[in-house]
Amino acid sequence: MSESSLTIAGRATPPGRGGIAVIRVSGPAVRTIAGAVLGRCPQPRHAELRGFLDAEGQAIDTGIALFFPAPDSYTGEDVLELQCHGGVVVTELLLERVLALGARMARPGEFSERAFLNDKLDLLQAEAIADLIDAGSRAAARAAQRSLQGDFSAAVLALNEEVTGLRIYIEAAIDFPDEEIELLGDSELQRRIAVVAAGFAQLEKTTRQGCLLRDGLHVVLAGRPNSGKSSLFNALAGYAAAIVTSQPGTTRDLVREQINIDGLPLHIVDTAGLRAAVDPVEQEGVARTRGQLGVADLALLVIDASEQAAAGDTAELLAEFPPGIPVLILRNKIDLCGEPPGAATGSMAGHPVLCVSALTGAGIDELRQAIKAIAGFSDPGEGTVIARQRHLDTLQRARAHFEAGRRVLAERQAGELFAEELLQVQNALAEITGEFSSDDLLGKIFSSFCIGK
Repeated sequence: MSESSLTIAGRATPPGRGGIAVIRVSGPAVRTIAGAVLGRCPQPRHAELRGFLDAEGQAIDTGIALFFPAPDSYTGEDVLELQCHGGVVVTELLLERVLALGARMARPGEFSERAFLNDKLDLLQAEAIADLIDAGSRAAARAAQRSLQGDFSAAVLALNEEVTGLRIYIEAAIDFPDEEIELLGDSELQRRIAVVAAGFAQLEKTTRQGCLLRDGLHVVLAGRPNSGKSSLFNALAGYAAAIVTSQPGTTRDLVREQINIDGLPLHIVDTAGLRAAVDPVEQEGVARTRGQLGVADLALLVIDASEQAAAGDTAELLAEFPPGIPVLILRNKIDLCGEPPGAATGSMAGHPVLCVSALTGAGIDELRQAIKAIAGFSDPGEGTVIARQRHLDTLQRARAHFEAGRRVLAERQAGELFAEELLQVQNALAEITGEFSSDDLLGKIFSSFCIGK
């Protein structure tokens, strides 16, 4: 018996005590299970107050039953939802009864997986459901809702249609080899190529924005002890999340906080000061600082503006940072030396410099805007959708095939090779929406969902 022919069941609400709990059942045995638990199957899409019966006909609980017949249901199969009181024991008794009647426990995300397999959702929409549940801000929730409604899918499909049209145009040239050189140089072909190139640029920008909105930015505060890292950390967090004292080296371990800047989630980490530590505890703290810099999306290098640190010391600190990581240098404590807040003239070692005061708050708003600018994040608008790194990676792979095709066309006027690259572009774009995907990919995606969804 195939997995898709089995009936599945699971809690659609979190475990624990609550006002109500929802048991969701989907599959071919739903009507039989409904008859055994409720006495008869409810009318389609009508909420009915019913008693939930055990194997001896005794009431487990009384609650609301809803029946959604196939194919007009979330999964595309017969679906039954039982809303009982949210006690732990009552919920377990009801779920055990359903499982005893032939259902098996659903895997995480299996209801949404069946909705995808039954063409109720494409893969982008299925992922958007999990992202809507996990949204950490209002902007992320709105963007996930747009993806769930199909906005992201429509953008991917529109680009794929342009690629398809370009491929048809190229293959027409292959069918008429005597005219190929003239055709490959015509203005209509160049227009179509330009349209696809612009489509890739816009979709990649949208996808990158959606990834930031979903995953946020990993920001690490680093610098010498007593440079004011923890004070800046608290200023960004909006409360005293880290201990601040006048004694250098107060921070020995990593202190983390999640904040939101105009819809951009920030995962900020305050770290131990970088210096040649003798204390074993501080040595471990410095080692953890270096580890965080290795995975950071952005490093904020904090220096004490009141001490007029030498350029050589800043260069020594920057040498601790992994190559290629974006760095914003913060001249902190400007309240002690009278420097104006905001962007400083020039740069240090090629990195932008911002003057701030964690004590007075001067320059903190400019710091927030600078973080957004470095991340390439703009305020979420009506066209913003939620996206994942998978989408961005696959889109970049599709674009690489497109650019390879453009090069081979320009260098060798080989239309057949360009057409083959465009086929690879189409396959990659189809992976994003799930039209073309492996079982391993589907298993990885849906296993990250919660049980009952």
